Amino acid sequence: GTSEFNGTVDVDADFAVRSGTTDKFTVASSSGDAVSSGSIKGTYEEGFATVTSSGGAATLDLSTANYFAHTLSEATTYTFSNPPSSGTAFTFTLELKQNSGGSSYATTWPASVDWAGGTEPTDSSGANDVDILVFTTRDGGTTYFGFQSGADMS
Repeated sequence: GTSEFNGTVDVDADFAVRSGTTDKFTVASSSGDAVSSGSIKGTYEEGFATVTSSGGAATLDLSTANYFAHTLSEATTYTFSNPPSSGTAFTFTLELKQNSGGSSYATTWPASVDWAGGTEPTDSSGANDVDILVFTTRDGGTTYFGFQSGADMS
């Protein structure tokens, strides 16, 4: 069945009613989706994970976060694991920082990344330089659309 609610409910990103509110709000559907013809107000948060590399490799486990940070300590080849299934759009951000010694470590990306303009961006190379990279998939990780949203943010 369908229920209609007219009013305001203060919910968090998981659609749980925040403490101190008196209205009841329940999301229940077979697909797990919440549908609203009005607006839902609240805060939005993304999971954060620090990435480390070992042996020149680093894996971003997409089931754990949407925002990753990695300070390069060696030339690194990245792998993206556990994307949501096909039909679910998923975007994540990587904050990529060169080390303080200014070693200018190189990065290698999965072949599944389709870079904006067909060209992989050039990593900033100075000590402590920070680049922000964004990746989006909607086909279970078969293709990731990648672009550099910020360069040398240090």
